[in-house]
Amino acid sequence: LSLHTATATLPAAFSDLLPHFLVEPEDEYIVKNKPVTLTCRSTPATQIYFKCNGEWVHQDDHLIERTVDPGTALPVMQVTIDITRQQVEKIFGLDEYWCQCVAWSTTGTQKSQKAYIRIAYLRKNFEEEPQGKEVALDQEVLLRCHPPEGVPQAEVEWQRNEDVIDPASDPNFFITADRNLVIKKARLADTGNYTCVAKNIVARRKSTSATVLVYVDGGWSEWSKWSACSADCSMWRSRECTQPSPGTGGKDCQGPDLQSLNCTSEQCPQTVSGAEDVALYVGMVAVALCLTLLLIVVILVYRRKKEGLDADVADSSILTTGFQPMGIKPSKPENSHLLTIQPDLTTTTTSYQGTLRSRHDATGKFSMTNGPLLDPLPNGSHTLHNGKLNSDPAEFMSRLSTQSYFKTLPRDIANTSYGTFNFLGGRLTIPNTGISLLIPPEAIPRGKIYEIYLTAQRKEDLRLPLAGCQTLLSPVVSCGPPGVVLSRPVILSMDHCFDACLDNWAVRLKKQNYEGTWEDVLLMGEELVSEPYYCQLEAETCRLFSEQLGTFALVGESLHMVAAKRLRLVLFSDAYCSTLEYNIRVYCMDDTQDVFKEVMQMERQLGGRLIDEPHVLLFKDSYHNLRLSIHDMPQAHWRSKLLAGYQEIPFYHIWNGSQRYLHCTFTLERLSLSTCELTCQLCVWQVEGEGLSFSLDFNITKDTRAVDSEFLLMDSNATALAGPSAFQIPYLIRQKICSSLDAPCPNGADWRMLAQRLKLERHMSFFASKASPTSVILDLWEAQHFHSGNINQLATVMADIGKQEAMIFLVSDGEC
Repeated sequence: LSLHTATATLPAAFSDLLPHFLVEPEDEYIVKNKPVTLTCRSTPATQIYFKCNGEWVHQDDHLIERTVDPGTALPVMQVTIDITRQQVEKIFGLDEYWCQCVAWSTTGTQKSQKAYIRIAYLRKNFEEEPQGKEVALDQEVLLRCHPPEGVPQAEVEWQRNEDVIDPASDPNFFITADRNLVIKKARLADTGNYTCVAKNIVARRKSTSATVLVYVDGGWSEWSKWSACSADCSMWRSRECTQPSPGTGGKDCQGPDLQSLNCTSEQCPQTVSGAEDVALYVGMVAVALCLTLLLIVVILVYRRKKEGLDADVADSSILTTGFQPMGIKPSKPENSHLLTIQPDLTTTTTSYQGTLRSRHDATGKFSMTNGPLLDPLPNGSHTLHNGKLNSDPAEFMSRLSTQSYFKTLPRDIANTSYGTFNFLGGRLTIPNTGISLLIPPEAIPRGKIYEIYLTAQRKEDLRLPLAGCQTLLSPVVSCGPPGVVLSRPVILSMDHCFDACLDNWAVRLKKQNYEGTWEDVLLMGEELVSEPYYCQLEAETCRLFSEQLGTFALVGESLHMVAAKRLRLVLFSDAYCSTLEYNIRVYCMDDTQDVFKEVMQMERQLGGRLIDEPHVLLFKDSYHNLRLSIHDMPQAHWRSKLLAGYQEIPFYHIWNGSQRYLHCTFTLERLSLSTCELTCQLCVWQVEGEGLSFSLDFNITKDTRAVDSEFLLMDSNATALAGPSAFQIPYLIRQKICSSLDAPCPNGADWRMLAQRLKLERHMSFFASKASPTSVILDLWEAQHFHSGNINQLATVMADIGKQEAMIFLVSDGEC
């Protein structure tokens, strides 16, 4: 680099001055791809050049501006250069990029301070996110937050229900030096969704919201005064659990609310013991003797009946439960053959409640060597109820927990069903979740009795490792115990929330192994009939044929931006409004029944009410956020406390699918307590995508009922059904249909035509791989039609195939 230039003429008095800097370069951050500019100004200066990382910057890259200081008549020189992201990235990771300028005068040179140039960024994932908590009133709450790594280091603010928390205006909040939020004494008003927000010059990131629920444990009021002494020479006093009353899930008061005390002899009313007292005591003794004798008679009758009902499992009476024996061939039935022997599903507890013993084991003991099974009853037998199974949940869980090899033990009793099953099969259902397990006849080997459970896992208890743009498309469902031996596949039914177009998706079935690691066991649409898993995909449901029990979930990865998930939008409000503020909560959840059930249960605890029917929105993989806004409120009576025109839920918070209770809260304010009518328009849309608009018009003080079962269609069916009552098709009829259709027929009037009539022809190769294709088809029909099945439809299909022989549909007297 040549520095020989003409020297400017300087005033004689200043010709021996060294240059000094008026402006020196400052540290800068490169944001995205925008270059930064460094500036250096010096006087008196004849030349200024920048040196970066020890090397001179080419003179053509300098922008030079020369002026004269009017006060001193000295020359002033200013030089600027631009630094690009590419220049910094060349040495990124080796050293920090720095620049300084060097100024010359006729006397000598001076160097400026070094300016460091760094590439600014803010990672997406928080190193630690706040976790939801349930806390007692006045308890201290600590919500942790470690923001994403960033340069410059991210600043942190906290929000409650989208409103920024300012500890200066509310001293009950405190933000620690390491950015955690402390609520010094939890108040009822502190219930809400808390979000940690990290921001720097590059971006702004929001953590997942943590729900804090503040509950109130009940407290006693003082005891009342003792009552007057009563005729039985006692007095009493009471107290109430009202200071405070238990609220938002808090505990009731512990201890008695009523106390009694014997009076002293002076306080007792004077009574005369005479003939009336003697008659009273004699009558009481006589009644007690009568009740004792009656109890003895009932026990003897019960034992006699029980002994008469005990039978070997081969007794065909268990197979004909609910049948009406038919001795003659009916005359021209109108597709109602099966109705004549349809089991009565209105009485789910059938007559057989005896003890089932293994038909192959003369000693009366069960072989429990295949799989992790529970021990048999002490007397070597096991009682099966052919109908509803009502066990004690705590007793079942305690026995299950004693098995050391159980690594998938369900913890949530409320979302778990279980029952005892043998070769006759049965069904487990978790009400209001769309989750069920069909155990077909002969799936459990004869001679075996299994205790099987079905549970919907909570997502925070069992996080799936989702990479990139993968998303959870179904509940996480466990059935077990794992490792049991099955003779044929069971069918696990669960909801999914994608558009069911496999052209747009790569959907994988994941299974958790014994070590807790998740494995891909099936790519939907590319099933192999030789594998132990097979899926039937329907519009909103997935039916999984599985020869192994375990923990399963559907995970999808979009192949095109038109791939869409179904979101269920549900609106709640405060059931009671005594202040000027009024909140409307809009939940944006995966469109599966299990999530809807959880939100309904949570809102029931919060005292919310449903203010509109749920709506479904298709949310596409376009990387665009979801926006929500409220419009057309009567300005004379209402105003929104939201500062922005809309609220947004980030794309990845929704797309990931592992966050529960995702919602926005709109806080409105009425200008007068007398205002009760609210009319407005709620808009929900994906940026540059589809959207929905709801018109709301209701009275906020009327219909103040909390959330109940009005909109949550309660599943009235039993959670566990064993034996014939679990199926639409009677056991013997099923056997006859299978024997009639399994054998290939030259004109195609066999199981293949049954699959076609039931619109299942795309699974022909799977059915053909089974020992009894007809049986697997009927299993799928049972799984699909248990709640709404029309057995006449099956009779019509059989008539179309040409299988109308009376023996297929009728049970003879001998078979009964």
